[in-house]
Amino acid sequence: MASTRITNIQNVPKKPVVPPPAQHPGQVQMRINRSANTGERLSQTKSMVIPDPAAPQNPISRHRRNQSQHNLGDISVAGLPNSLKGEYLNKAKIADGGKKLRKNWTSTWVVLEDNRLFFYKESKQEALASLKQGCKSETVDLCGALVGWTTEKSSRKHVFQITTSCGQEFLLQGDNYPTICKWHDAIKKTAEALSKLAGGKSTLRKSNSTEFLFRRVESPVTKEVRPENRRSLIFKLNYSASDSADKNGVKSKLKKFISRRPSMKTLQEKGLIKDRVFGCHLVTLCQREGTTVPSFVRLCIEAVEKRGLETDGIYRVSGNLASIQKLRFLIDEEEPLNLDDSQWEDIHVVTGALKMFFRELPEPLLPYRFFELFVDAIKSREYRERVQAVKKLVKQLPVPNHHTMEALFRHFQRILTKSSKNLMSTQGIGIVFGPTLLWPELDYGNMAVNMVYQNQIVELTISECSEIFGPEVK
Repeated sequence: MASTRITNIQNVPKKPVVPPPAQHPGQVQMRINRSANTGERLSQTKSMVIPDPAAPQNPISRHRRNQSQHNLGDISVAGLPNSLKGEYLNKAKIADGGKKLRKNWTSTWVVLEDNRLFFYKESKQEALASLKQGCKSETVDLCGALVGWTTEKSSRKHVFQITTSCGQEFLLQGDNYPTICKWHDAIKKTAEALSKLAGGKSTLRKSNSTEFLFRRVESPVTKEVRPENRRSLIFKLNYSASDSADKNGVKSKLKKFISRRPSMKTLQEKGLIKDRVFGCHLVTLCQREGTTVPSFVRLCIEAVEKRGLETDGIYRVSGNLASIQKLRFLIDEEEPLNLDDSQWEDIHVVTGALKMFFRELPEPLLPYRFFELFVDAIKSREYRERVQAVKKLVKQLPVPNHHTMEALFRHFQRILTKSSKNLMSTQGIGIVFGPTLLWPELDYGNMAVNMVYQNQIVELTISECSEIFGPEVK
């Protein structure tokens, strides 16, 4: 019985086995719904179907394994006529992913094919061989790229810029204008055609991310000019919105911050802000030092009288500006100062620093309210009247101004005692120190005329120093 069943099973006719369709490695088998009507059958095609931009888009999955979404900006469309054979052009990559790069021009073999731009470093023959073998090359996706001539990015002639949707920026340049125009037109037409097929939008891609931002394709030359910086708007307190509409409380927070901000006096008491010597009001500086003549003025006068009275052109010759600024920095930082040090060996550096001190006073040694009075005094016809008028005005000066002026002009008299060696005169000192010791608060009238009066006031004060300030007390 068992043998009979086996025989019957063996005699059952076998159904022919249909072999599966041959597949190439890496090919995905697609299942196609077949309709009863053969005319409604869907056919397989190798071309990519461009979705309608008006149709709702499916949400993009953020899963890393969905690698197909990393190429949403890569649109390969057949039928675009723009393709050029390889040619040598000068290329510079100036940005990658929005990060600026150092511009470095290199001669590159450029190929425009399959709606993409290829850059090869090899020679012409090696580049063609590499292209056939599928070797790696720098590829530029032109979908959504912006192409335009530029004269700001390079001093070379015939340069145009390519800005891709991934944030890459390239400069291409050629010495032959017709040749570079040919490449510019072909690349621009390809980019515009791809953008139109993509629905007028281009994808801005973040590196190593599946997130995309869509923007309308615009001309690379036209940029939106905004009257104000967006960041500066945050710090405007007087905007139209009321406090109740200030959702984030930016205005109230700024007001609280400003109200808690320490005053200048508090910072000075804590030693966080130190008063400077240069640029400080003379009265304020003397009050801080507890004297009527600034210490720096006394140090400079003593140094000049010690080793500079016989120097040719003292106060007329300018010193090294870098050394003068160094000396100024030490004084402002209240560093210990020894003008006999070898680094201050050039006495013109000391005199230059002293002149700079008087020039940078917020109000001159002869205050603004005295300028017209001194000018009127020097205009007197009689010499003795001029002397008495100047003497009267000098006595009205604030004590620090009066004592500093007296110390300075007595110093000028000692310089003139060595005029045969230092070749300085009353007129020479007047020309140097006239605009330095007094000037008008507002620039009005003839500057040249004012300068004449300034020089004459200094000259008269030097000549009649004993009469104006009295006998020198030693």
